Amino acid sequence: MSTEPAKDGAQAPGLDRTLGLRSVVLFGLAYMTPLIVLGTFGVVADATHGAVPVAYALALVAMLFTAHSYGRMAATHPVAGSAYTYVTRAIDGRVGFLVGWATLLDYFFLPMVIWLIGASYLKAEWPGVPLWVWVLGFIVLTTVLNVRGIRTAERVNDLLMVFQVLVIAAFVALSARHVVELHGGGGLADATPFWNSASTVSAVSAGAALAAYSFLGFDAVTTLTEETLEPRRTMPRAILLIALIGGGIFVLVAYVTQLAHPGSRFEDTGSAAFEIAKAVGGDVFSSVFLAGLVVAQTASGIAAQASTSRLLYAMGRDGALPSRVFGRIHRRFRTPAFNVLLTGAVGLIALTLDVATSTSFINFGAFTAFTFVNLSVLATFVRERRAGRAPGVAGHVVAPLIGAGVDVWLLAHLDSSAVELGLAWLVLGILYLAWLTRLFRRPPPTLDFSEGDEPRAAADV
Repeated sequence: MSTEPAKDGAQAPGLDRTLGLRSVVLFGLAYMTPLIVLGTFGVVADATHGAVPVAYALALVAMLFTAHSYGRMAATHPVAGSAYTYVTRAIDGRVGFLVGWATLLDYFFLPMVIWLIGASYLKAEWPGVPLWVWVLGFIVLTTVLNVRGIRTAERVNDLLMVFQVLVIAAFVALSARHVVELHGGGGLADATPFWNSASTVSAVSAGAALAAYSFLGFDAVTTLTEETLEPRRTMPRAILLIALIGGGIFVLVAYVTQLAHPGSRFEDTGSAAFEIAKAVGGDVFSSVFLAGLVVAQTASGIAAQASTSRLLYAMGRDGALPSRVFGRIHRRFRTPAFNVLLTGAVGLIALTLDVATSTSFINFGAFTAFTFVNLSVLATFVRERRAGRAPGVAGHVVAPLIGAGVDVWLLAHLDSSAVELGLAWLVLGILYLAWLTRLFRRPPPTLDFSEGDEPRAAADV
């Protein structure tokens, strides 16, 4: 198959605009994986001493400020690239490159973690089947769907999301019934899950930093901007809706689950949801719950791999990565096929890692990107003022300042090993940038954008 750029002056193939608001929102929710609140429930419960819903509520408030900034920047720069593009356009190409490099840590490893978690669930159910079989199965399935095109992936995601929502609804209903059976109807109005005698501000803060991982996805849909209809209008609305809907689901499910199982004691915090599912619904429902978790990981893997491939495409098209390798679009499927395949290949690293090690990479890149997107809104505000325009202070100064502050605060509450690994990755990025720019004597390659939002290569500087 050929993904060579067009020759002899012919226009190279681009991405098709086919996604509406509903599709983008569903894609973002699939990326977030609403069931992840149950998959990580035991870990967050342990960190917060049994106050999971307040951790998610705090994370939701924090993420809404950052989601607002992503919406602002998506409307201003309706092109693929997400945080990398926004920081490059609003602040500086070198800073944008390093943000993109840090984000690669998040994007590259997130699909791998998703596939590894799904494979671990299946391995636990069928221990006789090697883990590598399940990992490879996830990779092949999502890679084929993403190479064939965003519309194919979208249709599969719709079906998987329906099943995932049904499992969540059943879990909440059975948990609520369990609480009523034990404590009567008044048990559903207990405030203990939000604060109890063991709760502390430090513990809830650490829990919120963990819970923020579940929100990854509202930002990732910005990589689909060039495939979205009316992106200046659709993308900001989609970003806020994804954060609100996903956050609402997280808080509700965490609250009811914490009522059904007060405190933070589990036989295994990593599989706490199975313990609760069996307690509230028996063996049959625990099997259905397992199926729901696997379906959720499949849907999330499709969305995560699609977003990663488009970030690589944006950086390759800019020349920040080799354009003849990363900046190609498959002529038939109109997708960045090589990048999709590369993301799948990176997923094979999951065979040598566990979930805890691989997830330690992710939040560093995410919070770094979140912080700089908020700063990009501030930089845009300054430029607009200098140009004689007067954007609103509340939306362009107050909100992004709060968002950046909260993101730095969450970054500070990450595990020290995650910060160390992230900084090491960032040092590699600085060395590569030094080589790319001849020891910072010239700017990294950038793109110029026409009024029609179609990218074209800028002249050499």
